[in-house]
Amino acid sequence: MPSQPPVYQARSPALKALLERGYFEQASDIEAIDAAFERGPVTFYIGFDPTAPSLHVGSLLQLMAMRVLQRHGHRPIALLGGGTAMVGDPSGKSEMRRILPAEEIAANRAEIIRQFKVFLHADEGSENAAIFLDNAEWLAGLRYIEFLRDIGRHFTVNRMVAVKTYRDRLDQEIPLSFLEFNYQLLQAYDFLHLFQTHGCTLQMGGSDQWGNIVAGVELIRRVTCEGDAPGIAHGLTLPLLTTADGKKMGKTERGAVWLSAERLSPFDYYQYWVSVDDRDVGRLLRLYTELPLEEIDALIKVEGAAINSAKARLAYEATRLLHGDEAAETARVAAAQAFGGGEDWSAVNLVQLAAAPLKLVDLVTHDRVAAFKSKREARQRIEGGAVKINGDAITDPNHVLEASVDEPLRLQAGKKTRLRVELSAAEEPPPSSDAEPAS
Repeated sequence: MPSQPPVYQARSPALKALLERGYFEQASDIEAIDAAFERGPVTFYIGFDPTAPSLHVGSLLQLMAMRVLQRHGHRPIALLGGGTAMVGDPSGKSEMRRILPAEEIAANRAEIIRQFKVFLHADEGSENAAIFLDNAEWLAGLRYIEFLRDIGRHFTVNRMVAVKTYRDRLDQEIPLSFLEFNYQLLQAYDFLHLFQTHGCTLQMGGSDQWGNIVAGVELIRRVTCEGDAPGIAHGLTLPLLTTADGKKMGKTERGAVWLSAERLSPFDYYQYWVSVDDRDVGRLLRLYTELPLEEIDALIKVEGAAINSAKARLAYEATRLLHGDEAAETARVAAAQAFGGGEDWSAVNLVQLAAAPLKLVDLVTHDRVAAFKSKREARQRIEGGAVKINGDAITDPNHVLEASVDEPLRLQAGKKTRLRVELSAAEEPPPSSDAEPAS
């Protein structure tokens, strides 16, 4: 059973930092991990599958946790799954992932390593310099028969199908390929390989990886149990974050919040953070910035519109960590010039419309909004990214806006229109957006 006491008083500064800032979900043996951190540098790893040419904000949580431990003297291994990406991790998925060609995986890997180096130092001569590896180096050359004999014999199908990911797929009668079923063995073998070659004794990952991590801990114990010094390894998981409104962290109307400036500009990255839910600000400041906890507590001890100052600080610090000081300052200034940077929306004009549900093109051309002269112009500007709802650019003119029950929508259209819009159920059907007025 995982060790997850409701309150654990860590002795080591490293574990204390993880707990205080919220980088903890559960652990195989939290007291043993704490003791290992106290004894001296621990080599630990987290795996990242290169399924896209950039990581996203969900992956950033793991990089920030690695950064915390490295700053406390421990050595991170950032493992790219160039081998396991050819299989596809079924964790948290209700269908099989797309199998990527080797060339695409290699291109993705090169871009992601650049992002690793932003958050983890690999200084030559440093005892805790980060190591960047690709599991294709040892998985690609495995001989299948030998692998089954030496590794597969330590796993039982009974225990594997009890893992939530596999159990859910089977209970719902959703196909689970034999290829996916092998993923847990490969990830466990990664841990064993890193334990044997780099002295890695701790694997970390998202909470959806718990079954795979425990399998690796158990494999190390079984393989080394006949030696003079049986191997001791541990696992620790980080929370999979959801926002206060129940959405997955890092997801917006336009898709994932990428770390790559080519896929998401520093300005839009800044806007993502400045537009988060008020209820999430304190937690996100602890997880995604390096501000002292005392300063964070002071920032969030406010009510009402004053919380926007904390949001602006969150946006600036998160953007600075990823893109640098200059990009963060440029984004802050640009946001302030364009629409106040999210600093104080309470002073922005409020428009109340009994028109929900309503297409975006109908909203921006409504006579009480009048952001554009015609629907033809509105469609072109929307498709060009000139219209944002709650900080997210919406590029579909026919995107449907529902009633804004909790708080008004924050509308930004072009350079001049900035309104709070309160939508309630339509008293009568809104005019069809298919009727095109003269332009």
